[in-house]
Amino acid sequence: MQHHQWNEIAEHLASADKVIVGASNGLSITEGLHLFAHNAAFTNFFGDLESRYGLQCILNGMTAHWPSPEEEWGFWSRLAHHYCAGYRTSQTMQDLKALVSDKDYFILTSNGECHFEKAGFSKKRIWEIEGNWLTMQCTDGCHDTLYSCEQALSELAAFEKDGRVPLEMIPRCTRCGSPMRVQMAAGAYGNMFSNQHQIENWQRFYKGIWDQKLVILELGIGPRNQLIKAPLMRMTAEKKNAVYITINLGELYIPSEIADRSFGIDDNLEHALGEIHAHTL
Repeated sequence: MQHHQWNEIAEHLASADKVIVGASNGLSITEGLHLFAHNAAFTNFFGDLESRYGLQCILNGMTAHWPSPEEEWGFWSRLAHHYCAGYRTSQTMQDLKALVSDKDYFILTSNGECHFEKAGFSKKRIWEIEGNWLTMQCTDGCHDTLYSCEQALSELAAFEKDGRVPLEMIPRCTRCGSPMRVQMAAGAYGNMFSNQHQIENWQRFYKGIWDQKLVILELGIGPRNQLIKAPLMRMTAEKKNAVYITINLGELYIPSEIADRSFGIDDNLEHALGEIHAHTL
């Protein structure tokens, strides 16, 4: 990308009244978390579960029909220990914060590892559309209240051994007594309850965008994504003074009807956001 294009993108973000950040797997991969990869990190953290259960990637574990609650919570406690409790704000997140933290922003993401909040973004400005790893709900769905499980996962991680945790430590529903489960759409149960507080926060933000100068910043979302990318492209088409910026390594897609108000950056996120940040200084 040419120097003047980085400047133009930086100027759009600097002058925006509101910024919507859309984020998916590409951002997680940039931070070293690859849900779909059978890589060294997976083998290092979950090699014993690979040999025992045939897991080939983290997503396999997230969607598995585990033989017991002890094994299910054993997996999640280990996953959260490595990628949530052990999280340190990446350079990518630091640059993103520098670009949007002084704006009226909102984050729409399918990533569930809670890195945005842990990096210092306001939880009132985040909608984790497919749930997150640090929230739990009743497995049987007897009621739709969501609860934090961050402390429970931390405690379980200390007792996890060979992929299992003690049965008596597993969180249970206060109403029906069933084991709780992590609130993720990718789970094996298929009855994820949405976070209504996050949805209401998004609806309030969304109502205020139409008379404002809007930038939509898309991070690591593939061309076929219908959950976040498709709505953001439609929003850009409907709002004529919106600017659409999509960053995705290897695959870009911008519809012709918004091409004149769009920037497509085929690059890794760490480099791209670093360049945009550098051009705002």
